[in-house]
Amino acid sequence: MKRTLHLLIIDPQNDFCDLPAGYVPASESPALPVPGAHADMQRVAGLIEQGGTGLSGISITLDSHHRRDVAHPAFWEGVSPFTQITARDVAEGKFLPRDPDALPRVTDYLRQLEANGRYTLMVWPTHCEIGSWGHNVHADVRAAYNVWEERNLASVGKIIKGTNPWTEHYSAIEAEVPDESDPATQTNTAMIALLAGADQVYITGEAGSHCVRATTEHLVAHWDPQQLARLVLVTDCMSAVAGFEGQFRDFLGEMQARGLTLATSGDVLAELRANA
Repeated sequence: MKRTLHLLIIDPQNDFCDLPAGYVPASESPALPVPGAHADMQRVAGLIEQGGTGLSGISITLDSHHRRDVAHPAFWEGVSPFTQITARDVAEGKFLPRDPDALPRVTDYLRQLEANGRYTLMVWPTHCEIGSWGHNVHADVRAAYNVWEERNLASVGKIIKGTNPWTEHYSAIEAEVPDESDPATQTNTAMIALLAGADQVYITGEAGSHCVRATTEHLVAHWDPQQLARLVLVTDCMSAVAGFEGQFRDFLGEMQARGLTLATSGDVLAELRANA
């Protein structure tokens, strides 16, 4: 009997890829390139091209931001990319939002974020701005899944995250601090149910240290603890943001200890071909 095998590709977007010159228009450049991401995405494309007949479904998450976002420089007064900001920093006036009216809300956000204990606010380079080239999917991945869609008379699912400018949204399951007034920041039960219906979920994408990690951790929190081996981290189809390699290694070790499966694209391709 054919198994239900689902490919999840987290944020396979131009802004996160260390693209060679032939992939980058003259007027563009990736905003937050992850070392190794281009090769990761080529391996993901290869899985679809060579093993697509064994796939029952493909889902892609898309980091989708406005220019003015709590994790972008335009939100803050005189703040450079890769600056971390704490509630104490704001209380002491070290860093302040450009809009004084935003101070109460952002202070409350930082306090909630820190109470959750997962992340400190990081101001990233402006990235994955909605409508930009950087928001687009890596060309090889898109070309591969376009062929898969036409052959299978199916559509790749697109999952948008990050449109609320008041909260970070690394995870495709929910924002770091969900906004009660915005359902898009709250637990994505439809996504969880879709993936739970598969016999195996292959998790790929960027970056392993951040959005892949956050999505997987939230998915695990909503998954049957006895079925965690059905979640497969494809380790050569994800990489870490530079400087966060240790966090990525820790994540892989922790997930393996929890019962998730770690595999390479070669392992996955063999499974997909056997399921054709």
